[in-house]
Amino acid sequence: MNGPLRIRLRLAISRFVRVVSRLGAPESPWDRVALRVPPTAFGPGSQHQFDHYFENESRVTVESIDEMAEWLLACQYVTDRELFKECDRWQHPTAFEELRRGDCEDFALWAWRKMVEAGIEAEFHVGRVRLRDKPPGSGQHAWVVYRVDGVAFLFEPAARSREAMIRSLDEAMDDYVPHFAVDHRLRTFAFALVTSSAQPFS
Repeated sequence: MNGPLRIRLRLAISRFVRVVSRLGAPESPWDRVALRVPPTAFGPGSQHQFDHYFENESRVTVESIDEMAEWLLACQYVTDRELFKECDRWQHPTAFEELRRGDCEDFALWAWRKMVEAGIEAEFHVGRVRLRDKPPGSGQHAWVVYRVDGVAFLFEPAARSREAMIRSLDEAMDDYVPHFAVDHRLRTFAFALVTSSAQPFS
């Protein structure tokens, strides 16, 4: 992350800390505040504004969560180091459609875009996962949260079974520690415990 972006992020986090301190100690790592979070805070591979991931026409037609899960199950999880010889690269969803190979961010960005295109309220999240069967190489992790009829679900796009992919958020949230999120309207959020963690960005 370059100097000016780091400064802007530190200022944003400082503002977040002041807001959280006024509200009292967070009750859950899922407590959050709407905040302008620079894309680079989401990870080293996040080099674009989030509207970038909706550019170019998708060649995959899916109309339901089940169809999205089925398509993703036919994709291969591969680390960026194996695939690109890079530490972290976020593929554009249309590039991911061509390769059908990638890591958690690639799976999650594709799923997030397809859900938004289908009119589903969906959020792309980055943070940490506590699951024992997490995908290989995931320290920082990415997933999607979506809502249907007011009920929230956590979608784990890189999971290798439909049962592991889709869980109610209430059931799944203890296994995940979110840092930042962006919703279907491209609003960004910072979560409570990111300010007391060991700074998930550099």
